[in-house]
Amino acid sequence: MTDNAKRAWWSSRRAIAGTTMVVAVLTAGLTALLVNVFTRKVEQRNPYVRLVEVGEDDTDPAKWGLNWPAQYDGYKRTAERTATRFGGHGGSEAFPPEKIDRDPWLKRMFLGYAFSIDYRDRRGHAYMLEDQENTKRQSKPQTGSCLHCHASVMPLYRKLGNGDATKGFAETYKVSYTDLNKQLKELGAHPVSCVDCHDPRTMALRVTRPGFIAGIQALAASDAPVPAMPSINTWRSGKRDRPYDPNQDASRNEMRSFVCGQCHVEYYCSNKMTLTFPWGKGLRMDQEEAFWDAARFPDGSPFVDYKHAETGAPILKAQHPEFELWSQGIHARSGVACADCHMPYMREGAAKVSDHWVRSPLLNVHRACQTCHRASESEMRARVDQIQQRNDDLLERGGKAIVEMIDAIVAARQAGATDAQLATALDMQRKAQWRLDFVAAENSMGFHAPQEAARILAEALDYARQGQLAALRWNAPNPPDGGSAPPAASAGAAPAASR
Repeated sequence: MTDNAKRAWWSSRRAIAGTTMVVAVLTAGLTALLVNVFTRKVEQRNPYVRLVEVGEDDTDPAKWGLNWPAQYDGYKRTAERTATRFGGHGGSEAFPPEKIDRDPWLKRMFLGYAFSIDYRDRRGHAYMLEDQENTKRQSKPQTGSCLHCHASVMPLYRKLGNGDATKGFAETYKVSYTDLNKQLKELGAHPVSCVDCHDPRTMALRVTRPGFIAGIQALAASDAPVPAMPSINTWRSGKRDRPYDPNQDASRNEMRSFVCGQCHVEYYCSNKMTLTFPWGKGLRMDQEEAFWDAARFPDGSPFVDYKHAETGAPILKAQHPEFELWSQGIHARSGVACADCHMPYMREGAAKVSDHWVRSPLLNVHRACQTCHRASESEMRARVDQIQQRNDDLLERGGKAIVEMIDAIVAARQAGATDAQLATALDMQRKAQWRLDFVAAENSMGFHAPQEAARILAEALDYARQGQLAALRWNAPNPPDGGSAPPAASAGAAPAASR
């Protein structure tokens, strides 16, 4: 064989070998791709593998985590330290700082109520039971009703009610927090858990808290506008031959807010009557105020959270009305649920899951905000910061006004003013504190509904100054036109009814 023939022979062999190798690599790559695609499709069809059975009495999230590890991993991160400029918590390494030290006007407002003893920044869901057990407010008698939103408590309600959770819940206000917490620990005490929001058989979202169910039924039965809750409007237009049932009537998107509204709400939680959501006249601040003004305790006495220790005014104490303020905002009206911002979707392999690291959207702008808003992260943060700063400025002005009103009422009492002579001033104190506290206790610094929050704070300022003036003029002579001093308070600007 000539040299040219040999070279040609070897060249052909090398070409064949090279081609074979390329084909093999491509085949292997294509096979791997197809296997990966098949695997991901299987993951999509079977988003979880049920390794253990869970039921209604399984309140330990770790057991649920064996079946749903991605969600459990997120839940565990609620123990981590997180903070924004207007909110946050101390994390696992320290008890949160005191709000009443940072804003002394809060302590002055709450004199006569346990929040004047201990009122701290919030921490994540992982600490909701521990922080309640360790608060200095436990130095005063506390009711077992408080566990409604601080523990996975449904098995205990069923035990207390001989299988009827609603009946068991209704009696907890008669039991001390210490005694009820002891019973909870005997069953296994955990903070809010998977079973509180998910059906253990289907994992469908659901509401379990009797307080919420009674409250949303009262709201549905009222004629208050609820543009953010279309299922209630649908129920109202039907036969209404049964109470509204959120687990049956609400859409899945509504449920992504309702599960949060079980606890992030205003309610009465003390030892004179069953824990109550004040939704029978609507969700707006002034509608809830009207509900409380008309409410009576079982003994027939007017509803009041506490009497102010310095002035004697009958005060309404707001809890944490995030659900109510959200319902008045543009996000709610646009169909944006709580979970869209605080538990946005994320990718876990091929599966789309809701991030169970519940936290401020400001710590997760890319997934929480930019799925809808086409602005940069810095621009989104700047917008929120401007809204919150303006509301915080109004809040601080309101705090100053309320302290000066309290000072004026105390001075009038020292000068000999009677309850009758201070009636207007005391009524103004109740109205002003309710409004200021409604925004101060709500954890978005007004962002959930900026214009509504600003309206509420403006009314708080107005009522505080009217109360101050009434106290300063408690013994002023009647004006020449026959009117009486102090001047009558204005009613405040009521928002226009929704069309």
